[in-house]
Amino acid sequence: MKKISVLVVILMTIVLSLRKEDSLAAKPSGAAPTSITQDEQKGVSLTVYNQNLGLVKDNREIRLGAGVHEIRFMDVASQINPTTVHLKSLTDPQGLKILEQNYEYDLLNPQKLLDKYVGKKIKILDKNYYTGEERIVEATLLSNNGSPIFQIDGSIHLGHPGRVILPEIPDNLIAKPTLVWLLQNRAARSQTVEASYLTGGISWKADYVFVLNHKDDGGDLSGWVTIDNKSGAIYRDATLKLVAGDIHRARTRNELHATLDRAAKAASAETRLREFTEEGFFEYHLYTLQGKSTIKDNQTKQLSLLSATDVPVKKQLIYYGAQHYYRNRYGAPVSNQKVGVYLEVANKKEHRMGLPLPKGIVRVYKADESGSLQFVGEDWIDHTPKDEKVKIKMGEAFDVVGERIQKDWRQIAWNLYEVEWEIKLRNHKKEDAQVKVIEPVPGDWEMLRSSHSYEKIEAHTLQYVIDVPKDKEVKVNYRVRIKF
Repeated sequence: MKKISVLVVILMTIVLSLRKEDSLAAKPSGAAPTSITQDEQKGVSLTVYNQNLGLVKDNREIRLGAGVHEIRFMDVASQINPTTVHLKSLTDPQGLKILEQNYEYDLLNPQKLLDKYVGKKIKILDKNYYTGEERIVEATLLSNNGSPIFQIDGSIHLGHPGRVILPEIPDNLIAKPTLVWLLQNRAARSQTVEASYLTGGISWKADYVFVLNHKDDGGDLSGWVTIDNKSGAIYRDATLKLVAGDIHRARTRNELHATLDRAAKAASAETRLREFTEEGFFEYHLYTLQGKSTIKDNQTKQLSLLSATDVPVKKQLIYYGAQHYYRNRYGAPVSNQKVGVYLEVANKKEHRMGLPLPKGIVRVYKADESGSLQFVGEDWIDHTPKDEKVKIKMGEAFDVVGERIQKDWRQIAWNLYEVEWEIKLRNHKKEDAQVKVIEPVPGDWEMLRSSHSYEKIEAHTLQYVIDVPKDKEVKVNYRVRIKF
């Protein structure tokens, strides 16, 4: 019985000793925190989205002894979203355990620095402006609300002209945003860790330049990527990826949804991206820069995206009707609307394109008779997949004029009406023109009479394609019966 009691005491002593060791291991030693700066960076990957958002993956080399350590991961973006931060060891994932994670953003400035010394003794470098003699006096900072108030030799001083000297920077103030981790390391060894996070203040857009030929039936297209970095960090020799697409983000939190899965393999070598390769990525498209690039803070950088020559173009003159024409029985309709000028490009492989085009602005130029390029218009295009058409509005026609006149309006019954329209198209150009007339027709309608053939392109829309000879006028007349 006595032997059993002794054995129980020994076992309890061992258990208590192990618990004590675990408790001590969970607390960091009194050593100063280990700072990991950009000098230890082994590589950085940056994925930029269209929506003022960037995903940063920052790989750095660290060396820690066994036990618990406080690490300061410095030189991160100032617009970081701390709820998205993730740290892992690429060398020993199982041996490095995160106990605590913090984001320090109480940045150093004169106001905050003095606030930390309220109620404490400091030194002031005082200068006699008559003799030029300088001396250091001791003072107590009583308040820093608006301007500092000092107590010197029992007297209160407001707005002292001397220069304040502080002994050190308090631990809870930092010069730049810093990620702080409390880590438990299994073995003393050098290893590479990866910190990933989302940050605001960085975005990209696509810009296109299209140079028309003299016949307006083709041209050369070039595309550029413009990256605007205001995230508060420098990305040196970064692997750069761009995501094109409308990614949904939760409205209540400034963070991206869970990690996206890849949906397709990389594009083949037949693509004509000069600097980027393109691949399908979930329901979006991913563009990866070949090689690396340094993106500085507060920098706008442009990179070549694509180039295509002799792209076929279809120029269209379109005369649109207005929705209110059939609904306003007593108001006078606008008679002199402009004829719009549009360019239509089919994004097809046989047209030396066929690549997913990120949304952006297309600016169009054309050479005049002297050979000098002139700007002729610009328009936004949306994300456009392959084999779809892009329509670019260039402006309004100068020499082709449209005029619309309401010739008749009759109420046949309480819900039945007849309306007659005349559309005049005048061509003052030196060559013939073709104008597409698109007319809205509301309600349940029936065509009673039409001077030209038409096409019902939608339930409430009809379309005419009218050839207008040079220096001539063509009248289009039609009458419809409408039931509401």
